[in-house]
Amino acid sequence: MLIARRFQAIFAIARGPFLLLTLAVLFPAAAVSFQLTGRLPLDLLLLIVVGALAAHVAVNALNEYQDFKSGLDNITHRTPFSGGSGTLPDRPFLLGTALWLFIGAFLLMVLIGVYFSWRVGPGILSLGLLGGLIIVAYTRLINRMPMACLVSPGVGFGLLMVNGTVYVLTGDFFAAGQSVGWAVFFLVNALLLLNQLPDIDADRAVGRRHFPVLLGVVASVRIYRLLLLGAYGSVVIGVVLGLLPWPALLALTTLPQGLLITRDLLGSGGDIPAMVPALGKNVLLVLLTPVLLGVGILLG
Repeated sequence: MLIARRFQAIFAIARGPFLLLTLAVLFPAAAVSFQLTGRLPLDLLLLIVVGALAAHVAVNALNEYQDFKSGLDNITHRTPFSGGSGTLPDRPFLLGTALWLFIGAFLLMVLIGVYFSWRVGPGILSLGLLGGLIIVAYTRLINRMPMACLVSPGVGFGLLMVNGTVYVLTGDFFAAGQSVGWAVFFLVNALLLLNQLPDIDADRAVGRRHFPVLLGVVASVRIYRLLLLGAYGSVVIGVVLGLLPWPALLALTTLPQGLLITRDLLGSGGDIPAMVPALGKNVLLVLLTPVLLGVGILLG
């Protein structure tokens, strides 16, 4: 029973349910790699999944650790999609566990990256170095720089994770991978932007300076609309340029959901409980869109 409780705590600190985002992002990257080469090295793909999950766990665990240390966890309005897991405020004796989870996951990510650079080529190293820097700097530094805070999640998951996957699986950086990477870039930025809305007051109190803190809910929702335009536009441009097959347009079927999310958020009046359903719908949109993109690529 004690072991099960400890595992549940570790899973919560790692923000386990949110790790689905990593798998959703990797799917179209693997699909476009298969489209480009006609093969899919399963040993490399397995290591990519492990390394990408390790990176995601590392940033989540460090965020949990630093948010508790800063006192943010004690003043935040927690929702299913924001405000942390609540594990450390309830069980502060697990603070060391969170730190060691970050260290272990980060080292695993580094080891896998070094192996990829040896087996496939050094082109992966620059991506890994930038990704590691984002992980370490995100909570303490990046959250105080509005533009960097807006784009760094998309850089990590889209431009780095997607392109890194394509490079490892194909040995090169292809324009088709870039098209998928930009679509994911905009989607993940949209996800993190909306998830910051319930935390505006708490984040302001600890000195964070992201766009919801600076501009408020209405302006942030307008930025969200632009990010969705960038995501769907990246897919359309990829198809028009012949980088992606036309069935990739299947990803656009989630666009009406994005419009409904925008409407619901603008009508919430900034009330946190009223925003939560829209935040949940946005999580589904961000998970489903890259999966549909991957399915469309494979159908093509």
